[in-house]
Amino acid sequence: MDLLLRTTLQAVRDGEIDVAEAVRRLGGWQHERLPFATIDHHRALRNGFPEVVYCAGKTPAQAADIAARVWERSGRLLATRAAEDHASAIRAVVPVARHNPVARTLTAGAPEPAAGSPPVLVVTAGTSDLPVAEEAIETLRALGQAVEVMVDVGVAGVHRLLAQTEALDRAGVVVVVAGMEGALASVVGGLVRVPVIAVPTSVGYGASFEGLAALLGMLSGCAAGVVVVNIDNGFGAGFAAARINGLRGVEEVRDAWA
Repeated sequence: MDLLLRTTLQAVRDGEIDVAEAVRRLGGWQHERLPFATIDHHRALRNGFPEVVYCAGKTPAQAADIAARVWERSGRLLATRAAEDHASAIRAVVPVARHNPVARTLTAGAPEPAAGSPPVLVVTAGTSDLPVAEEAIETLRALGQAVEVMVDVGVAGVHRLLAQTEALDRAGVVVVVAGMEGALASVVGGLVRVPVIAVPTSVGYGASFEGLAALLGMLSGCAAGVVVVNIDNGFGAGFAAARINGLRGVEEVRDAWA
């Protein structure tokens, strides 16, 4: 819940402020207008997580100003596609923010995963897919999900994937990150009993068309239960996986697949 809303309601309950003061404090609490942005503070109540700061196209000062206000109001922060100058500016106003330069993210205030919750497994076809996979991983952790990672198990050496069936079996959701022809998503989809979210990456030679070949391959795959997000969209995959995994109780997952 929004920190301002929570603390104000608690203050009214405890008799520290009257209703008139609460109304004054909460005036405009749903959104905050800046010269360059309108921050949606109500999103944490609607969606369970505050507005994510997409840094690309913003100046470092703009990204930092938005991040500081989101952090102050919610106590949580996820900033994506952050260049080094974005990261420096944001950490100047949110010193506890953790920067992952590979993922190009900054995070703060991530909750601990629920005890016994099934992990989300993030699988990469190759090492070159790691930046997109790391964005998914940081997103999942920011949303309080347990994460396991399986790296460089693409179809050119599929035995590497088949040797790790235990990790596949205990996952609540699997995120598959692959470039080239994107075939790994169908392979994983044929091995697991849980939802698979496929992320095509722009990794590949000329005929891969900067990820279009992988995107079309994943969309055309024959394995059931595989859905596809946009090219290089690790954030979108991570957020969707967190929502799916968070909807199901541990016992429900165990019973469904026993």
